[in-house]
Amino acid sequence: MAYFRLALKPGIDKQNTEYGAEGGWIDGDYIRFRYGLPEKLGGWTPFTGSEVYLVGMASEVFTWNDLNGTPYTMVGTDRKLYVTSGGAWADITPIRATTAPGGVTFAATNGSNIITVSDPAHGAITGDFVTFSGAVSLGGNITASVLNQQFQIQQVTGSGTYTILAGATANGSDIGNGGASTVGTYQINIGAAVSYFDFGWGTGTWGLSTWGTPRPASAATALYSRVWQFDNYGEDVICQLVNGGIYIFDTSGGAIVSNPATAIAGAPTKSKYALVSTPDRHLVCFGTEETIGSSGTQDPMFVRFSNQEDINTFTESATNTAGGQRLTDGSQIVTAVRSRGQILIFTDTSVHGQQYVGPPYTFGFTQLGANCGCIGPHAAVDVNGLAFWMGTEAFYMFDGTVKKMPCTVQDYVFKDINLVQGTKAHAGVNSQFNEVTWWYCSYTSDYIDRFVTYNYLENVWSIGTMARSAWVDIGTYDKPLASDYMQNSTATPTGATIYGLTAGRSLVFNQEDGVNGNGSPITASIRSGYFDIGDGDNMLYMRRFIPDFKNQVGNLTVRLLLRPYPQATASPSSLDPYIITPTTQKVDTRARGRQISLGIESSDLNTNWRYGTLRVDIQPDGLR
Repeated sequence: MAYFRLALKPGIDKQNTEYGAEGGWIDGDYIRFRYGLPEKLGGWTPFTGSEVYLVGMASEVFTWNDLNGTPYTMVGTDRKLYVTSGGAWADITPIRATTAPGGVTFAATNGSNIITVSDPAHGAITGDFVTFSGAVSLGGNITASVLNQQFQIQQVTGSGTYTILAGATANGSDIGNGGASTVGTYQINIGAAVSYFDFGWGTGTWGLSTWGTPRPASAATALYSRVWQFDNYGEDVICQLVNGGIYIFDTSGGAIVSNPATAIAGAPTKSKYALVSTPDRHLVCFGTEETIGSSGTQDPMFVRFSNQEDINTFTESATNTAGGQRLTDGSQIVTAVRSRGQILIFTDTSVHGQQYVGPPYTFGFTQLGANCGCIGPHAAVDVNGLAFWMGTEAFYMFDGTVKKMPCTVQDYVFKDINLVQGTKAHAGVNSQFNEVTWWYCSYTSDYIDRFVTYNYLENVWSIGTMARSAWVDIGTYDKPLASDYMQNSTATPTGATIYGLTAGRSLVFNQEDGVNGNGSPITASIRSGYFDIGDGDNMLYMRRFIPDFKNQVGNLTVRLLLRPYPQATASPSSLDPYIITPTTQKVDTRARGRQISLGIESSDLNTNWRYGTLRVDIQPDGLR
């Protein structure tokens, strides 16, 4: 019998049944569709050439060039804020407080490395970071060099005390208190790695109601994982803690090692998000304070903008362009992106446009859509004037009007997503391949473990399990950069030694670099829907197929799964699996069934491939 071409539609289809998706693909991992055909995803390598471990889970990676053209990379985690230029990483986490000399004292216990620190107004929480300087020996093993280090606070034991873990065990001679010159420098309070939202038992303030009684809705506790958001203000960077303070990193201040980000004077102290408008250059804070400097007046639907070219003036007057506007339709502003001619503001239920109109109103606001909210601060992107975002039950786009996007994997994504961890959802543009990818947490995971990709030129979807907590497209560098979080890593972090460190680590990678995953094989796979030979009751017999792969390096495995009916259990053909080398010309299969599904997989080091069009020798076969 003559061979015929097994042409399969591009994209993953999980809305149909495996039989209903005949003529297409139903599952895959670490693959993309390009020019209508599936291929293995590109690999990744360490960003700076060797692995650098950053403390905490990264929520944004940001790249830019200063006015001299020097490239910078900034990474914000739930624990720290980092920047690098030229390969040297610096901890630029903002400083919350610095004590006067002698404001900190120490107490050690013989035979223990647990040190109790006394500071009457430390304001710390468990897990915070503190660095001591000017301390002297306690008299024994706890020397000045042991104390004058950075520590992660192990436990806050009172309003004026906490414990740290020293790098040495105290002995009986350690009876001093560190001296009158000890200074404690506290970084801003750490954020959470996992979001929580609770009603009922155990929520609310201490002593509210009685034990065993569910609390009222007003006592609900919401704790969101920490998210950073960055934007350029010239060559400097605005660093917004989502639902927190706003800081600036100044690249002109000299060595980055001694340049922590600092709070922006005169700016709101608590906002949901922030962007610099273009071309008018106002700093716009979303979901911010009605009274500047008073976090208790935060209105999650209020937009406030600074004076033009002046990020320190937010109080409006007759002689400046500062001002504010409260939006409706929604309970909170979630995020915002710059788009063509306006800023798009996404609430939990709607989309608004913010356009520069000039004095006296400065900005005009228009509602553009309803019932189309965004799931998280980094879940929306703009691509050449088109906006794409992830909601809580669908994907949306804006091209002048708001549209719900047809999605062939919608049920797969939104029926298995952890909405409590929605603030972690992160959208990244990969302009080399015309892709927008959303990374998100599956229903049973508190950490990102899935991705869904939309090719906006070819209008196809793909899915996978690569976990990336943040992503930035090419621009400053010729490869996209992304971060991967390792919750249980104990690798030595970059920069200064931190004693008592309990947080996980993040790695930053060059993406689309090679074909391996940081030196390890990538298991890439794809599987088709079931197809048959016609609508009758005949079985089909596949005698052989002719493989067709482009750019194949290494061996591939082809699987043929057979079943007599859509609800029957599939079984492999008798010769399955079939190993395809770059020189394989034809493969004898002897596969017999009413329905057949094709699978392709590669799992060896250095493999690469792109599927073409298989030609198969199939003929009708009678029932037995």
